[in-house]
Amino acid sequence: MKKRLFALCLCLSLSLTGCAAMLERDYLSVTPHARLPAAADDSTTVWVETYPELVDAIFSLVSEHRESGVIRLRNWKGNVRQNLSDACDEVSHDDPLGAYAVDRIKPEFVRIATYYEATVSIDYRRTAEQVASVNTVAGSGAIRGELRDALTSFVPETAFRVNYFDQAQGDDYIPRLIRQAYYDSPAAALGLPEAVVNLYPESGQQRVVEVLFTYPEEPELLREKSQALTSAAQVLVDPYRTGLRDSALIPVLYRALREHTGLGEAQDAPLPAPSVSGSTAYAALVEAQADSEGLALAYKLLCDLAGVECTVVDGTLEETPRFWTIVTVEQNVHRHVDPSRAEGLLLTDTQMSESGFVWDTQEYPSCGESLSETSTT
Repeated sequence: MKKRLFALCLCLSLSLTGCAAMLERDYLSVTPHARLPAAADDSTTVWVETYPELVDAIFSLVSEHRESGVIRLRNWKGNVRQNLSDACDEVSHDDPLGAYAVDRIKPEFVRIATYYEATVSIDYRRTAEQVASVNTVAGSGAIRGELRDALTSFVPETAFRVNYFDQAQGDDYIPRLIRQAYYDSPAAALGLPEAVVNLYPESGQQRVVEVLFTYPEEPELLREKSQALTSAAQVLVDPYRTGLRDSALIPVLYRALREHTGLGEAQDAPLPAPSVSGSTAYAALVEAQADSEGLALAYKLLCDLAGVECTVVDGTLEETPRFWTIVTVEQNVHRHVDPSRAEGLLLTDTQMSESGFVWDTQEYPSCGESLSETSTT
């Protein structure tokens, strides 16, 4: 019996030894390789194979205001060190958003098996909020709209990306649009702010435009004055919200403004000398004393509230700065209205020129022949 037990144990021992040997053998498991744009172990890691893809990957980090990111270069044919340096320089110096937002981009890389892994570190000179607020615009009208939004909010700065920057316009291109945007918004035109314009990069058709504003008074005070101004204008306009045609509203608002400011039927009553305090709609409608600029802005504000299309004209009278307006009486019919003059209603270009007024006729609508008496009453 003991011999049988011994033999059985010996067989079991030999069997287990054989199994152990089998389990210790090397083995190979083959699974298909999936090509991924991002590393499977890290969704923030990006795979690239060409230089344009590398530039796009770095720009993506900047647009998201990320301080670092990992980029893996696969099947790379060029000089990795030089390509990384060139791509970082292109994003931080040549791209408008990069030139505006980035202080420095520093790349480092290592070789891992069949690919390179680059770690890109970014130092910014703009906050994430500033970068996110950069809108893309095209054309002078859109630029003027961005500037108008900034001026009506009394913000200290604005920045936007221009897809086609017309360098043929000259150095005064943006300052001229700032001035136009200011006169577009009479309720917020409480003193033209000083503006510093910075362009990123310094040349090229695509650029970020940064404008820094310095207002004549504190923004909070200007907001309060703007609200008071709008309220005063509404008091004058409200009695005439009766469905009158524009051709009837235009003279009504003209007379209401002149009476409110004490001009009445006087024959070209003398105006105060141009000054910051008198050159606003606030001076005309709240303080009841303004120069031609303040009266023109006040008249535009009344027209805006009444739904009449109106533009402030910046020109001269006998070589002295002078302001008035051009209104749209009906479709494609425009006339000059100068609320500072007793005979300043619905005038043609010829009538204004004969009175000594000069303005940029390319910038403003053309005003043709005189209207009939029935259209002005």
